[in-house]
Amino acid sequence: MSFKKNQKKVINGWCLYDWANSVYTLTISSTIFPVYYNQMTRGAFNGDLVTFFGFEIENTVLYSYSLSFSFLVIVLIAPILSGIADYGGMKKTMMKVFTFIGAFSCIALYFFNGKNIEWGITFCMLASLGWAGSLVFYNAFLPEIATEDRFDTISAKGFAMGYIGSVLQLVASLVILMKPEWFGIESETFPAKFSFLTVGIWWIVFSQISFYFLPSNVHERKINKDHIFKKGFNELKKVYYQVQKNNSIKRYLIAFFFYNSGVQTVMLLAATFGEKALSLNADNLILTILIIQLVAIPGAYLFAKISEWKGNRFSLMVMVIVWIFACLDAYILQTHNEFYILAFFVGLVMGGIQSLSRSTYSKLIPEDTIDTASYFSFYDVTEKTSIVIGTFSYGAIEQLTGNMRNSALFLVLFFTIGLYFLYTFKMKQQRSLAV
Repeated sequence: MSFKKNQKKVINGWCLYDWANSVYTLTISSTIFPVYYNQMTRGAFNGDLVTFFGFEIENTVLYSYSLSFSFLVIVLIAPILSGIADYGGMKKTMMKVFTFIGAFSCIALYFFNGKNIEWGITFCMLASLGWAGSLVFYNAFLPEIATEDRFDTISAKGFAMGYIGSVLQLVASLVILMKPEWFGIESETFPAKFSFLTVGIWWIVFSQISFYFLPSNVHERKINKDHIFKKGFNELKKVYYQVQKNNSIKRYLIAFFFYNSGVQTVMLLAATFGEKALSLNADNLILTILIIQLVAIPGAYLFAKISEWKGNRFSLMVMVIVWIFACLDAYILQTHNEFYILAFFVGLVMGGIQSLSRSTYSKLIPEDTIDTASYFSFYDVTEKTSIVIGTFSYGAIEQLTGNMRNSALFLVLFFTIGLYFLYTFKMKQQRSLAV
């Protein structure tokens, strides 16, 4: 019996994984952990220069490189794992494995105190690895559970739920962080460390709801463990040749690679930029991130509507142009208020460009394909490779020039190239849909 698409409980279960995992991106990637990391390493090493496994390096540069490395690992392992998942109907199993790796690594960050920088960086990378790895298989469910006419709105709903959930968790963490005396907490570091603990628990608990409702094996493939790696590789190779013949997918992935390099780098390193370039304190940085998250919710729906009106390509191009001006502004801004205004516009396009990028790619996957994880592995490899290049370039330029503003300016190049390929990319006509 074939799986019926557009089931409300399944779609809501899928969207809820954004609610579950987005606490990682907000608390660990964007707000509390980067600030905590900078402060603790600076205190432990009496400055920004730290010693990591015997090598001396700037703390923010090390952080940039560690993110690059974690995503590089995903680039290397995701394709073959996605082939195995498609061959054996194991998408949900793979998603669970990476979820637990990421969530328990967040919990492990509770024990990071600045001096044990190797511990902190290792579990920071593993948390990133778990988050990125789980999304390979999570994204692959979208074309399996919904029809194409609903991709944009469902993708936007997922990101919106992620923003809402992550804001709620962050606000709860901030109450403890800013008013520890209300809870009888005397330790200065405990509130931040407790937030890392709650991220891991939140991620584990809410993901179980998604795992309950998501189908285990949509296409009812029989799992044969004999030669599963070879079969998985063959599955991936088959999809690779199909992608090579599809000019729309190839051109879109090139565009996505470049503009996503800029998007993800800004998202991952905005807090360190504000703290270092503008000397924003932790409270102001977290307020900025909250502005971005809250504005991103209507932004995701806004650009989904624009895509209905003028098409996905037009909507994506508008957002990339906004990102270009945002990076130019980051290079010249001087005041805290200017940073808040910039955060508003970044938030407006952040949710939209992420949700629409995912749904646009879903529309390019051939109808009735059963190898959605393998197809999405190319999307996710492109995404993660772009993050590797973006974050590495950002850190390298700061290291070479000694000025983080130059790193922000360099991101304009990524967005401009991405805009060009979006301009030359043609969306195919929407295919006929099942009733």
